[in-house]
Amino acid sequence: MTLKNSIKLPLLLLASFWIIKLIEIGTGNNFGDYGIYPRTIEGLKGILFSPFLHGSFLHLISNTFPFFILGTTLIFFYPKIYVKVFIAIFLLTGFGVWLIARPAFHIGASGVIYGFAGFLIFSGIFKREFKSILISIAIVIFYGGLVWGIFPVILGISWESHLVGALVGVLCAYIFRKE
Repeated sequence: MTLKNSIKLPLLLLASFWIIKLIEIGTGNNFGDYGIYPRTIEGLKGILFSPFLHGSFLHLISNTFPFFILGTTLIFFYPKIYVKVFIAIFLLTGFGVWLIARPAFHIGASGVIYGFAGFLIFSGIFKREFKSILISIAIVIFYGGLVWGIFPVILGISWESHLVGALVGVLCAYIFRKE
């Protein structure tokens, strides 16, 4: 897969994140109620919608660059499995947050970002291939600071989404280690 083709899906999804935020601001609505609200039937819709919703422009900006870089890396270096990995991270992270998180609306793409990072780091460990190990090292160097996000350090940040996303990414790296 070419780099040009690898950026299409992340750019399309990022465009939808931004368009939704602009619609939310333009209409004066708050779409946060479409996020994940744990252990409620109503909150299940958030499994599909929460990655597209962001609490502020700062929240959206902080998710934009890692989503683009890690999503593009996933697609470029794992072209045969990225669809399965992406869908698994997207859905299982949302479901995991719905199962274990504290009662609050959980929104944003950071759980998916942590899933991408977990997958890319642990694929190198599980595959033990030179290319995968180099990708793992690069992700640790550039995104190693993400590890602090899995702890309940900052009030109002869904550390549960970060933790579940990272664990789902590691699980996907293990499951798809031979592909």
